[in-house]
Amino acid sequence: MKKNQIDIVTMGCSKNLVDSEKLVKQFEKKGYHCVPDSKRPQGEIAIINTCGFIESAKEESINTILEFVQRKLEGQLSHLYVMGCLSQRYQKELEKEIPEVDKYYGKFNYKQLLEDMPDAPKDFQSRFTTSAHLTPRHYAYLKIAEGCDRHCAYCAIPLITGKHISRPKEDILQEVREQVAIGVKEFQVIEQELTYYGVDLDGHHHIADLIEDIANIKGVKWIRLHYAYPNQFPMELLDVMNRHDNVCKYLDIALQHISNNMLTRMQRHVTKQETLDLLAAIRAKVPGIHIRTTLMVGFPGETNEDFNELLKFVRNQRFERMGAFMYSEEEGTYSAIHYKDDVPMEVKQERLDQLMAEQQIISEEIEAQKLGTIMKVIIDRKEGDYYVGRTEYCSPEVDPEVLIPATKHPLRVGNFYQVKITGSEEFDLYGEIL
Repeated sequence: MKKNQIDIVTMGCSKNLVDSEKLVKQFEKKGYHCVPDSKRPQGEIAIINTCGFIESAKEESINTILEFVQRKLEGQLSHLYVMGCLSQRYQKELEKEIPEVDKYYGKFNYKQLLEDMPDAPKDFQSRFTTSAHLTPRHYAYLKIAEGCDRHCAYCAIPLITGKHISRPKEDILQEVREQVAIGVKEFQVIEQELTYYGVDLDGHHHIADLIEDIANIKGVKWIRLHYAYPNQFPMELLDVMNRHDNVCKYLDIALQHISNNMLTRMQRHVTKQETLDLLAAIRAKVPGIHIRTTLMVGFPGETNEDFNELLKFVRNQRFERMGAFMYSEEEGTYSAIHYKDDVPMEVKQERLDQLMAEQQIISEEIEAQKLGTIMKVIIDRKEGDYYVGRTEYCSPEVDPEVLIPATKHPLRVGNFYQVKITGSEEFDLYGEIL
């Protein structure tokens, strides 16, 4: 057990990662040594930043808490704190069921957690700089808002995080300038509903203005957009993408389904035809754009006809990037209150497998089309005999990577290189430096 060391475990999405980075920055100012997501935690203090989005995420968070409780009972840990989405929603229940945790916090009361911590020696040196990055130094996640006003039938996020609150634009731009000054080149712009940015401020969409201003900051090499929503999509955002080479031709837009029956029951406030028209318009306005989407199977009332319609949609649209998940009933949501979870688990799994198998074929064909092309690649890391990088069409951790043999040229992590694509698989490319 290492004195003045804090092990910080971050679960769930990149928005939680941003919260953990803020914590690390504050802890290091107090003289603590923070170790993120260690495979062998040894600190005297542990903080678990939990996820509470769906049942599997909640189970993983609870199991992680229990693992650290066991370490505490065995004398390997002196203090254990829990924060994040799970404790935001279930704090009283957790306090009752797992009292071994010293204190629970929600998503937003970081200051209280910091004030409850004992002061470390002032001369203790943290291994982090004040940037407190939990990602490689060349890219960062940029959270521009909290909460969500959409209230889709299946989603517990508004129950956990509350109403949509946009960050002031100047605060965001100042953060970007500070990050660029310490070497960040690439920004993953994230929000629960990216395209809603600014609506809570004056009733108007301001995401295009914000991205335009970020793109104009010297030193910003790549900007990538995550978690757009199809209803009331601000088409002017695509104009910004076309005007600026540093705004990646990449859009993460969760569609969830395509049948009108499912879209209505999910309360998505968009129709099948509106979705098809939007996708066609996006591809027409930004040729070569790579679209990432997320789809759901097994929502209450989903028939074989609904699923077959979804499968046909995937075949026709040929999304460059796609993820899918099974419906999970979350208490307090509209669907949990008003619908019966009537699709058997084995049917959900079969539909998920079928959908992802179709996408694997599509992805393999799309990646194969890049053979022989020359692409700009940023290097994320060296792994075994390869440098591992990404193109502008790939977000960290979830999208295909480019593997470059490490035997020919020494490369620098965080640098850009021109790479000729020499091979492809379903979800990865191989290349050589020019």
